[in-house]
Amino acid sequence: MNDHQKKVKEFMAVFGQSAPESFSPEVFPGILRVSLIEEEAKEFRAAVAAQDWVEVVDAICDLLYVTYGAAVALGVDIEPFFSEVHRSNMSKLDKGRPIYRADGKVIKSSDWSPPDILGLLADQTDVPFPSLP
Repeated sequence: MNDHQKKVKEFMAVFGQSAPESFSPEVFPGILRVSLIEEEAKEFRAAVAAQDWVEVVDAICDLLYVTYGAAVALGVDIEPFFSEVHRSNMSKLDKGRPIYRADGKVIKSSDWSPPDILGLLADQTDVPFPSLP
């Protein structure tokens, strides 16, 4: 678990929020976590629109905080998942070159391979697959 997720886990434990030690979808407060992320995304959007760079940076940190909080609340160490998503994103290169959509978003090439999220979840839980919800 990276230092940022550890700090958020500490916060959640101190403030009496659920911070399970292992994958625990049965206690995951999904609606709350979505609401918190949406709230911070709105603040980020407003700060960008206002070009208030102090608030932009603050909102980015708040987005990271509540997103790490979602991982803590679910009981997953997000670091290996992030690394796997990074590997997958890097596989979007087409023979070493990126392909862009008109708005600048990088798109998948024929070399793209999806992240193995299910495999990583299996590594972090004793719950047999495919019985996960």
